[in-house]
Amino acid sequence: MNTLHERLMDQLTSYIQTLPANTKLLSERQLADKYQVSRNTVRLALLDLESTGLVRRVQGQGTFVNRINLQSDLGSSYKFGQQMRLLGKIPSTKIISFEEKDVNAYFAKNLNLEIGEKIYKVRRLRLADDEPMMLERSFLPVKLFPNLTKEMLENDSMYNVFEQEFDEKIDYADEYFSADVISNCDCEFMQLKPGTPCLHLERKTYDEQKHIIEFTLSTARSDEFAYHVRHNLEN
Repeated sequence: MNTLHERLMDQLTSYIQTLPANTKLLSERQLADKYQVSRNTVRLALLDLESTGLVRRVQGQGTFVNRINLQSDLGSSYKFGQQMRLLGKIPSTKIISFEEKDVNAYFAKNLNLEIGEKIYKVRRLRLADDEPMMLERSFLPVKLFPNLTKEMLENDSMYNVFEQEFDEKIDYADEYFSADVISNCDCEFMQLKPGTPCLHLERKTYDEQKHIIEFTLSTARSDEFAYHVRHNLEN
């Protein structure tokens, strides 16, 4: 049986996911009255929610709904659709372009390919409730995904296509992210003004044979995304 604290955590999580980012929550006293629990139980629940990244507590101001929180593992940040559905949003993906081209020196280095080999370049706009959230540019070796089509990616997630159509199973991915401002060429797709702060993400994905099977450069809205990274340190 769930404890009172666990039940309150579930109730608050469901409540928070219905609210826009940066919404100020009710006070501890108001939440205690609303859910018929003690203020201490509310305080502990809010501390736990803060540790998961769902809320942030600002001294002297209150508790606020955080931005969408992406966990740093394959089961969450790379599964955009699943993450959005968990937040009560309707995810969708629009493929802006799909082309095959010769690899240049930059992408040859990042995909461990030879100059002149072929790659696919796929531009995808990721949306939640029809609002642009992330613009992805993915570069894939043609030799690993022969006969890949735009239609395959329109009807399923990229990683499902990798595994089900080409027997390419993901082992791990390295992802780097940094603060940036949106470029002029991305503004129209993201529906943001030039110079708007954003997050820049770079990801390399490896299969079970340690081959690089995907190199992706993404631009994400910094007003909607935050990263939560947990480091487990060994003695």
